This record gives sequence, structure tokens and C-alpha cells, in this order.
Amino acid sequence: MQLKCIAIDDEPLAIEILKRHISEFPDLKLVQTFEDAISGAEFLKHQKVDLIFIDIDMPDITGIDLVRSLTTKPMVIFTTAYKKFAFEGFELEALDYLLKPISIERFSAAVNKALDYAKYKNTEGKEEADASIYVHSEYRMIKIDLKEIQYIESMQDYVKIYLSNIERPVLTLMSLKGILEKLPTGDFVRIHRSYAVAKKQVISIHNRKVKLKTAELPVGNNYADFIKEWSK
Repeated sequence: MQLKCIAIDDEPLAIEILKRHISEFPDLKLVQTFEDAISGAEFLKHQKVDLIFIDIDMPDITGIDLVRSLTTKPMVIFTTAYKKFAFEGFELEALDYLLKPISIERFSAAVNKALDYAKYKNTEGKEEADASIYVHSEYRMIKIDLKEIQYIESMQDYVKIYLSNIERPVLTLMSLKGILEKLPTGDFVRIHRSYAVAKKQVISIHNRKVKLKTAELPVGNNYADFIKEWSK
């Protein structure tokens, strides 16, 4: 798989660094570079690319405004010298967020994430796609292996995803209903207004409590009959 990409940055030196980094990856094909956002936006009206490396703080149009204006959005990796823009990048579901000066190691991690995500999107609806999902957390896209999910907790506009292989839960801006729609039907079950569990992670169900390896969760009144039926 080769991803067609462009780079947009008003600093010539930053463009040269991106060109050098991109040349190290045979899976990337650099189609064009732009030193102003307007030219980049005009190009994207007529040409389709898979990935954009784009600076956020540019004088004519910011990278964030450019991405927000796109009807069809490719994968986006923001580059910037300022951490203060990270949250806006998160809102636009950027794949990653690279702080200048960009090291080849950090660039490599972002590119590998783009390649993994492109492969995931190309296999959606197939069996191998069911092995993982992607969510936005901490200003970047994170791959979640479904077999590692123990349970999910609703926090109003956010959910916490508790995993077997990571000590700290993954926090993402999504409703419990929304994330359950992304998960394979039948493998995960809602047991409470605030909780859903992975069926394979359940050790026992007793006295309106679902026991997992790392937690014991309550069964809500509205879910008692469903749990009873499921656990037969």
C-alpha cells in the first residue's frame, strides 16, 4: 500500500525536512508541496490524496481552517511549533500531531499509524477489520485491539475504555451508544446505563454484579432481564 501525500507549510525549511523524512518511506508518495494554505486548498479541490502533512499556524489560512473546510477529508497529520493548538486538532480527528522540530523517530511513528489506519479502513466490513477499532484520544488516533477490551464506562460526553494490556483507561469523546455501534454485535453487552462489558472477559454474574478480572460492575434495573437471558 502506497499513500499519496502532500505537505503544506509556509516555512521552506520545514517543507525540506518533511520532504527528507517522507523520502525515507517507500510507502509514501509525495505528490506536491505548498508554502501557502490557499494553494494547497485549491489543489485539494481537484486532486485526491490519502494523507496531508499540514502546519497549523500559517498567515493566510490556518491549517485547522483549511482542514475544516474540506468536503472530503483525507488523513491529516498536523505539524506545529505550538502545543496550544492540540485541542483544535483533536476536534478535527487528526491522525496525529507532530511538534517541531520533528524527529525521524516521531515522524516514523505517525506514518506507521497512518499506514495501519489506511489498512483498517480498507478492510472495514471484513473479518480482519473486526480485530480492532480506532478512537481519538490525547490529540491523536489510537488503535484499540478488541480482544484487550475489558469494559467501557460512560462519562457523559466521554467514555473510558479499560484494557487488559494498558493500566490507564483510554478516554475518548464518544457516547457509550456510539462506541457500541462500532463494536462487533454480540461480543459486547450493555449491563448498566454507565457500563458495557466484553462477554469474553466476564468471570461470573451473581447478585446483580458482573465480575471481571479487574473490576466488579453493577447490573442496572433496566438490564437485569437481558443479563439473565444472556447468562443462561
